[in-house]
Amino acid sequence: MDVMEAIKKRRSIRGYRDKEVEEEKLNLVLEAGRLAPSASNRQEWKFIVVRDKEIREKLGVAAHHQGFLGEAPVVIIACAATETEHIMPCGQLSYPIDLAIAVDHITLKAVEEGLGTCWIGAFDEKEVKKILGIPEPVRVVALLPLGYPVSIPSPTPRKSKEEIILFEKWG
Repeated sequence: MDVMEAIKKRRSIRGYRDKEVEEEKLNLVLEAGRLAPSASNRQEWKFIVVRDKEIREKLGVAAHHQGFLGEAPVVIIACAATETEHIMPCGQLSYPIDLAIAVDHITLKAVEEGLGTCWIGAFDEKEVKKILGIPEPVRVVALLPLGYPVSIPSPTPRKSKEEIILFEKWG
């Protein structure tokens, strides 16, 4: 599968089959995140892999009662582990951007491996930290259920190129 095909096939999966994710596939998905670029090559991330059903169910409650986190055989928690105050020369914090790139790599590799994911940003960070024993000042950026989809939703509408692409300058 080429990258554009994976991009076109990626969907937010909210229903998972009762089937374990093979260790080889999990390792490939995690490797995709590990290889992502980051500001000044800081690689300030940690990924917690949760397979325990009870913990996954607790994470589902912490994620505003999104029960499908308990259904997925794996939940990956993407964290900014160090230097969460680092600001790039453009004025942006680096950790949210770095983690977004890494999580996107993970989601696209998951598609290639026949797996589904759903980027979860709606969660109570304090509760997730409590459940997983994550210390301060670590930031939890995303929860990512991973598994075999029950079904693949239809694509969602996208804006046209003309609505989002500008050339040379604004306007």
